[in-house]
Amino acid sequence: MAASILHRASGIGLAVGAVLVVAWLACLMAGPEAYATFTGLSGSWIGLIVWIGVSWSAFYHLASGIRHLIWDAGVGFSLGTADAMSWASIGFSIGGTAVFWFLLMRAGVA
Repeated sequence: MAASILHRASGIGLAVGAVLVVAWLACLMAGPEAYATFTGLSGSWIGLIVWIGVSWSAFYHLASGIRHLIWDAGVGFSLGTADAMSWASIGFSIGGTAVFWFLLMRAGVA
């Protein structure tokens, strides 16, 4: 049940992320002042929390989508396997997000 709820929540997170990307592009087109304001907000601690949440949403939604594809193939319906796949999706999303942000910070991008 928790994995299903997280899948829906990650979908909402991706929708928020899409709006943020559109806002980023709009600020980029609006000029240097608007872009500087957007990057200033995005680089703040609350902005980073939002972007980390958006990236977690992407990793979780990817893992959960793969889990659903496996189920569509008719595999993994036993309670133990479904439970393990749900935990693997959660673990992948946390690990993927951590590695992604580690690499961004190491490269000096974020």
